[in-house]
Amino acid sequence: MSLFRTELRRFTKRRFTRYMTLLGLLVLAAVVVGVFFTNQKIGASQLAQAERQADQQYQQQVRWSEQERAACEQAKTAGTASDGRYPDDCSVITAPSRDQIQASWFLPSTFDFKKSFDETLIPFAAILALVGFVVGASFVGAEWSNGGMMNLLLWRPKRLTVLLTKLAALLTGMLAVTLPAAVLWFAGFWAVANFRGSTEKVTSGVWQSVMLTGVRGVVLVLVVTTIGFALASLGRHTAMALGGVVAVMVVGQFGLGILLSMANVRWAEAFLLPTYMLAWMTKTVKLEDWNSCNANYFGECKPDTLTITWQQSSILLSVAVVVILGASLWAMRRRDIS
Repeated sequence: MSLFRTELRRFTKRRFTRYMTLLGLLVLAAVVVGVFFTNQKIGASQLAQAERQADQQYQQQVRWSEQERAACEQAKTAGTASDGRYPDDCSVITAPSRDQIQASWFLPSTFDFKKSFDETLIPFAAILALVGFVVGASFVGAEWSNGGMMNLLLWRPKRLTVLLTKLAALLTGMLAVTLPAAVLWFAGFWAVANFRGSTEKVTSGVWQSVMLTGVRGVVLVLVVTTIGFALASLGRHTAMALGGVVAVMVVGQFGLGILLSMANVRWAEAFLLPTYMLAWMTKTVKLEDWNSCNANYFGECKPDTLTITWQQSSILLSVAVVVILGASLWAMRRRDIS
């Protein structure tokens, strides 16, 4: 019997895998449903309502400015206008012009596929990456805990072949979940845009950008799944992976972030993993240092910036996979199986 098919069947038959995957898919479905019901399609009635609200806001501003100007003149006549509440010239208290109050401020939320869909791929990748990490860690960690790995090695004594085959079955299973989920995610938000938003200006270039972002999301899911698998194999227990990620996130990220902030380190976010995960999904993340000021010819103060690119993130992800997976393979080859 093929070892790969055996491991793939074992992966699909595990109840924890099924329940965790189902939970992740339900969360994704809840996100789509939530976006659907919190957005509206903008039509003539919504535009008219927004115009009426803008008129009402303008009238309120007019009444308020008239009241304040009258109070200013009364205070000036009474000799109390110098308390700092009112300006010396009460005539400067005027309402904004009508065109300054835009009707777009009062429009309901609407889902624009071109502007917003890329952003939805971030929670999609994050949720499935979390599922993959936990499922991957449990898949190999349970084998070490219940003695299944030792029994399997009696049948197939080639340690690295067994471990890599397990990893291949795991990644195949996660890919079989992620790809259909991505298709349904695209279809779901396309339906949201059609019924609760807009699909205007969605060109072939937009689709190409969306597809590339989706591919990066799938790669991120597989990378995080591999790391979870490798950590659990390295520690020979699921808790090794879960404890490791808790330690990295709580101590290494939150603690490091607080320390860098207290030390006023420049570009503190550049030392944190979430910045690189976000840069991987969005192509670039621009960090700004507001403690610096670069004045231009118009007297405008612009902060120094540091750009984190997806290429830099890819190097970090590649190094993490090579180091952690390499360590787990080395430990599998060198340590006793008992």
